[in-house]
Amino acid sequence: MYKLKLHKNLDREKWGTFDKSQQILMIANELNRAKNWIIKGDLEEVINCYERAFELLDLTISLTTRKNLLKELLRFREMLAVQYISKQKDIALNQKLFNVLLSLDKDSYNIL
Repeated sequence: MYKLKLHKNLDREKWGTFDKSQQILMIANELNRAKNWIIKGDLEEVINCYERAFELLDLTISLTTRKNLLKELLRFREMLAVQYISKQKDIALNQKLFNVLLSLDKDSYNIL
């Protein structure tokens, strides 16, 4: 695992103390922040949100042992990457990503 650039006080062990639903909700929070910055039109802040989401997602992926969940998280990462590299940030795609992420964990989905 690489050294985290944006979450300097976080490591794999500390992230592992959170249950899966908390991890998913923290990643979803970054997507929600990105949505707000898309609305405000600040592309740089949107990119920052996605980069923080990637860091948290990579930590989650590194700790995931359930094969089906791992597969879905990796697919989700691919779709997040599509949004990240696109020049126009699509608010509808951001919302779909948010919904898909929450659907990966029933507890996270039920909380929101």
